[in-house]
Amino acid sequence: MKTHTIRSGQPWLNSALSDGLLILSMPFLSLVLVSFFPDQFKVSSAMPVEYWVVLVVFIDVAHVYSTLYRTYFKAETLQKQHALLVSVPLFCYFFGVLLYHLDSFLFWRVLAYLAVFHFIRQQYGFMRLYSRTENNGKLSRLIDAVTIYTATLYPMLYWHFGEVRNFNWFMADDFVYFPSKALATISLYLYLIVIFVYVLKELNLAIQNRQINIPRNLLIIGTFLSWYFGIIYFNGDMAFTTLNVISHGIPYMALIWFFERNEHQQLIRHRNLMSRLAFGKYGLVFFILVILLLAYLEEGLWDGLVWKEHASVFSFFSSLPQVHDVNILTMLIPLLALPQSTHYVLDGFIWKRR
Repeated sequence: MKTHTIRSGQPWLNSALSDGLLILSMPFLSLVLVSFFPDQFKVSSAMPVEYWVVLVVFIDVAHVYSTLYRTYFKAETLQKQHALLVSVPLFCYFFGVLLYHLDSFLFWRVLAYLAVFHFIRQQYGFMRLYSRTENNGKLSRLIDAVTIYTATLYPMLYWHFGEVRNFNWFMADDFVYFPSKALATISLYLYLIVIFVYVLKELNLAIQNRQINIPRNLLIIGTFLSWYFGIIYFNGDMAFTTLNVISHGIPYMALIWFFERNEHQQLIRHRNLMSRLAFGKYGLVFFILVILLLAYLEEGLWDGLVWKEHASVFSFFSSLPQVHDVNILTMLIPLLALPQSTHYVLDGFIWKRR
């Protein structure tokens, strides 16, 4: 991936402006947005349906489909990684059916933990990207890794054995909960120690190098803010979803756009129709519309066949019969969740490079 720097030597992925607007600013803007919420939306499970559509359908679900532009929409990738791109969805579906057959609740619990792993690894991946030009030694890289994982794992530990949360990841009680004040206190002290060590390390590097890695530090600070305030400080579904989804979904879509547009511009011989439409001069509109349409179709099928909760939003699908038969649901639920589970697993492979 061709990347860009500015005179100060900052390791931007695309440019200071686009990185700042679409990746690094998202946690900060989300926190500002939440600060304007009425109090009941900060501490309860309430969420207006219109807001749910924007966050869940048009950001969270849509970002899953942006992966298509890096995988199934690319003829070159399909040819080179055919075995991977065929086997992963087959494995996810088979394993999903098996889990749902054993216990439908177990299916959702495993999917929730897989989602958390994906969200955590994305922050680590961004941190590595913004550290790619540094040569600060193994200890510095270790501190960075421990810090980004701490920023995400401590809030998750709090969710597991701290105060009861008024929200969930997919469904009620999908995380194992075992309250323990001792574990909560120990993890808090470790959390603060890691922050202190990271700050000392950055001060030392700033003195030695006479420069600060701006995007990496903004990424780490934003991760701390979005995960702490989204999960611990606020205790409402609307606040959690805002900080969680916006900080994750929009940067991911931006990364796909930056990376694939750059390849489109460089590898002329590999341009296909989808590439020309999505990454040409005016391709951003097409890029967004496709993933929004796919997200709406998926959620419409969920609502029409399973949930029956948002008929006003998915009126076109409201005539579909709600499925109650356990045997059919065992085959249907993992199928509807397949784009999501495939995205989680594939994302661990499609970004691997030296």
